Amino acid sequence: MDSIKVGLLGYGTIGTGVVRVFQKNAELLQQRLGRPIELLKIVDLDISSDRGVTVTTGVLTTDVEEVISNPEIDVVIELIGGYEPARTFILKAINNGKHIVTANKALMAVHGEEIFAAADENGVEVLFEAAVGGGIPIISAIKENLCANRFSNVLGILNGTCNFILTKMTEEGSDFAPVLQEAQELGYAEADPTFDIEGIDTAHKIALLAALCFGSRVDFSQVYTEGITNVAAIDIQFATQMGYKIKLLAIGKNDNGQIEVRVHPTMIPTSYQLSEVDGVFNAVRLSGDFLGPAMLYGSGAGMDATASAVMGDVMAIARDILSGAKMRTPIMGYCADQIADLPIKAMSDIVSHYYLRFTTVDAPGVLAQISGVLGKYDISIQSMIQPERHEADAVPIVLMTHEAKESNVNKALAEIDQLEIVQQPTRLIRVENDLG
Repeated sequence: MDSIKVGLLGYGTIGTGVVRVFQKNAELLQQRLGRPIELLKIVDLDISSDRGVTVTTGVLTTDVEEVISNPEIDVVIELIGGYEPARTFILKAINNGKHIVTANKALMAVHGEEIFAAADENGVEVLFEAAVGGGIPIISAIKENLCANRFSNVLGILNGTCNFILTKMTEEGSDFAPVLQEAQELGYAEADPTFDIEGIDTAHKIALLAALCFGSRVDFSQVYTEGITNVAAIDIQFATQMGYKIKLLAIGKNDNGQIEVRVHPTMIPTSYQLSEVDGVFNAVRLSGDFLGPAMLYGSGAGMDATASAVMGDVMAIARDILSGAKMRTPIMGYCADQIADLPIKAMSDIVSHYYLRFTTVDAPGVLAQISGVLGKYDISIQSMIQPERHEADAVPIVLMTHEAKESNVNKALAEIDQLEIVQQPTRLIRVENDLG
């Protein structure tokens, strides 16, 4: 074999980054691999727009078959995104004996089991480091370097758009809407930012991380997902006053054989390193039985960081091809017949600390009524803030609870919000005080 030949599906921002890596670091890649690695074909619907890079005549094509059915090509990189036609193209490439590298977290989270089964049947590899955390090498760390550990939890700040917004709100005291607009103007948020700000992008990623860490299938539809659109500047101010930061946190926990997989705004103590991950950066924190806690931090998105992760996967496959290794590392880090179906804990059954902000009338006995209902549902108060009134005839009361069951908290708030003394729906934010 003279060289490893690669085909690329998708010539957008990340695809352009991949081409730049091929061109700028071709000599370095050959030095590390021992053979040339060649980008043979690039497929895209638009092959006329200027991407700022120049490719050899004949490399660009609009015909996907020139990649997925090309007998010369060893590795197919999929950077189309979305479910279809990416799923169809990947499955056909696999059936044609092609190894796959993808950054498509949505596809892997929802259709991964089907794709992995096809890869196993055809004896090819599917790697997706770039799908989670951009340039952070978290998947290879879980599957390889840290594979001797049983993981109790995995926590992540996994969406740069949301982290940028919450950081700006924290630093400037701004409300959500103007900061979102600024993020869009700076190119950190899409014109339609729904997948980011509603937590869906993060949910795709934690579904994959939880499956990798706990050796279990994770049904994406069971991942509790709550975005940041309801995070208010006043809650960030109270969080700061109490020694916390609010982050959109992805949480995976193995609780005695039951898995928690959830995404929601979360208050993290400022004493924890994870709270210091600001701006567009991402981080993943793992806890292993021998490793203890460890955190990986870096650029979670962007052309260059994501292209770096894509090319790392391409190089890993190329090394296996040249050494004659066949599926040296299982796709999900566990042998296929050892992957379990651990139950996903219902959100109503989780136990957490809670930040609760009530907006009430300014009258005697208000706190007694609220605390009475909380006590009825076994919810005890850890601390309280009752600042000066912010609105005429209305005052905020902020409570931090001890650990309580989510279902009990929901029942209590449903009852409290019906009280005549309460003027607005109670704001709830979950708190992670013990990261393990």
